[in-house]
Amino acid sequence: MAENVRRPAARSEPPLLFQPITFRSVTARNRIVVSPMCQYSAREGVPGDWHLVHLGARASGGAGIVFTEATHVEARGRITPWCLGLWNDAQAEAFARITAFVTSQGAVPACQLAHAGRKASTNKPWEGGGPLKPDQGAWQPIGPSPVPFGEGYPAPAEMTAAQIAEVTAAFGASARLARQAGFRLLEVHAAHGYLLHSFLTPLANRRTDGYGGPLEHRARLLMEVLDAVRAEWPADLPLWVRLSCSDWVEGGWDLPDTLALARLLKARGDVDLLDCSSGGASPAQRLPLHPGYQVPFAEAVRRETGIATGAVGLIRDARQAEEILANGRADVVLLARMLLDDPHWPLHAARRLGWEGPWPRQYERGNIAM
Repeated sequence: MAENVRRPAARSEPPLLFQPITFRSVTARNRIVVSPMCQYSAREGVPGDWHLVHLGARASGGAGIVFTEATHVEARGRITPWCLGLWNDAQAEAFARITAFVTSQGAVPACQLAHAGRKASTNKPWEGGGPLKPDQGAWQPIGPSPVPFGEGYPAPAEMTAAQIAEVTAAFGASARLARQAGFRLLEVHAAHGYLLHSFLTPLANRRTDGYGGPLEHRARLLMEVLDAVRAEWPADLPLWVRLSCSDWVEGGWDLPDTLALARLLKARGDVDLLDCSSGGASPAQRLPLHPGYQVPFAEAVRRETGIATGAVGLIRDARQAEEILANGRADVVLLARMLLDDPHWPLHAARRLGWEGPWPRQYERGNIAM
């Protein structure tokens, strides 16, 4: 919950956390980003009242950029049957009222495009998670190679060249629908063991064709997806990529791989920021969980390649977030758990840093010194 702290002395200039940042034609009012957080509450991929209230509350709570949860480019690519999708007009129309409200609250509406790959066809976490059974509506996951995610998971069907082309085209079609729905920023999800990450990591990719083997080949699908997305996403709108910077498993994807890929992405000139997360490719991962444990990835990528980065992962405190930005370790911070706990975290964080955030007029009576 929000900390009960006294208001510090007022500052003459906003802290870096609350200074605007611009990507192409889009300016966010501050550097706080609502990280994509799966809600498992959609029907046929269509966002409903829950998503409007969930995302709208974070926008009115003061965040600069508000991301949807992972929004899947085809039905086969959903993590669960209750995940969001953006492959038809009904979904786009439902998103349009959400983007309109987020925009009306002064935040940038953003969409993360995703495909679950071999981690598709699972149950809700609060219903046990794990693979769906046939009588629960299970479907056949796809991936680079027939390597299951873990024990008890089905082997994905190895994708054919035609299926790779279909999925690539689906990302492009979803980008077009995202534009129509009013989103102003897109992120391609290439992390957490989902389809694009599974092509990158040698833990899941055993192919011997042009999509397997050397890193440049394993990155081919991601590059083709970015080409398809950029063909539909206007040049004046920003595009981010989320990466798992380490699998945290020996023999898996690691930071040197990430740096090599980041250089390739920077050379493209059409990717504006790398959202630096980690893990998700294997149940054998051993994550060193502590506040800010993934920040060194964002710092290294930014320092070594010059591309903008986002830091994410157990960022809990306003001063911690300010330090990350002030010391040049990342360009934005993405928050998840803290914004689930407190949708108005940005407003309270501003107060803790001696700055007054823009409170919604309807809530101004609640803006009191603690």
